[in-house]
Amino acid sequence: MRNVRPWGGPAVDVVLDGDRIAALEPAGSGPAGSEPPADSAVLDGRGLLALPSIVNAHAHVDKSWMGLPWQPYGGEGGTDGRIRHERARRDELGIPSVERTAAVLDAHVRHGTTALRTHVDVDTGIGLRGIEAVREAVAAYEGAVEATIVAFPQDGVLRRPGVLALLDRAGAEGAEHIGGLDPASIDRDPVGQLDAIFDLVARHGCGLDIHLHDAAELGAFQLELIVERTQRLGVAGRVNIAHGFAIAQLPDARRHDLLQAMGELGITMTTVAPLRLPQLPMAELDAAGVGLAFGTDGIRDLWSPYGTGDTLGIAWQFARASSIVRDDDLARVVELATRDAGAFVGRAVHDLVPGARADLVLLDAEHAMDALVRVPPRLAVVGGGRLLHEAVSSSG
Repeated sequence: MRNVRPWGGPAVDVVLDGDRIAALEPAGSGPAGSEPPADSAVLDGRGLLALPSIVNAHAHVDKSWMGLPWQPYGGEGGTDGRIRHERARRDELGIPSVERTAAVLDAHVRHGTTALRTHVDVDTGIGLRGIEAVREAVAAYEGAVEATIVAFPQDGVLRRPGVLALLDRAGAEGAEHIGGLDPASIDRDPVGQLDAIFDLVARHGCGLDIHLHDAAELGAFQLELIVERTQRLGVAGRVNIAHGFAIAQLPDARRHDLLQAMGELGITMTTVAPLRLPQLPMAELDAAGVGLAFGTDGIRDLWSPYGTGDTLGIAWQFARASSIVRDDDLARVVELATRDAGAFVGRAVHDLVPGARADLVLLDAEHAMDALVRVPPRLAVVGGGRLLHEAVSSSG
């Protein structure tokens, strides 16, 4: 890759060897600026901004009707209402399927995502078919796109007999994470659900990624139960809270204490930056050592017709809704969407440095701040050293 500007800095040439970044050299000098071997491919970066690829840390790639004719929004609102509507129509639309999942993955890739953590529905109606479909769709990229799986009990854990056994089987068969959903408001038994899913995490050595929509004190109560179990069962560094709206709704002192406890145990958070709710406090999470990453949630599914697959767009939404305007903070949001989110997909390093996996995205932007506020098209996307998407810029 010739003449690209990592993070908006000086232009460099990047040598990719297999699925790794081998070297970065000043543009036009050294091995990267000399004639490449005859069997090499050369991409002219034209001075474009280069970033590590965008990581989608909260996806639902198994649930979309993307690629089908338009499906009007139906059913009732609220989490339980959307669950009922989805269960009533998903078989009719062929969800889950390899084809629908492939369409969603393609949308992610075109928007610069080459690594994602996806929640995949597990219930007595579909068993583990969704996990199988997602793995098959990801395998078609032959390693250029990577996905970690959360076995997700969208319909509840305890209120549907047989779901816990399916989650146990998913963990035994290699799902990287076990999921959970609103232990209080869905299962009506926060202690029971959390004890059950934490037991699976401890036995299978996997992670826990739990959806927690419950607000304010009810949500905080469940967060405290999660903190206690994380410590007691020795699963620090393996627990993530998705959504976690309650954090932003607590009094300052209570939020501070809870975030400190979470940071000490390596409990992380993911957000889809919902517009109608207060955003997670980025600076406070950073100060407490609580990792934060962004995700698209569902895309064109039976929950909502919205979604394009652009996780950078979600980062923009988060920044705008949080009134983030200063350069350092804007750049920090981009770091959370790219470099730092690598940890959410099991990567020790996800950056434009020698030895890192060769996952990069090129944009026509001055620097990371400019890329965030304008969200320009992704002009080239490289995953595992392979060119997955290339577009022509408006400047030619």
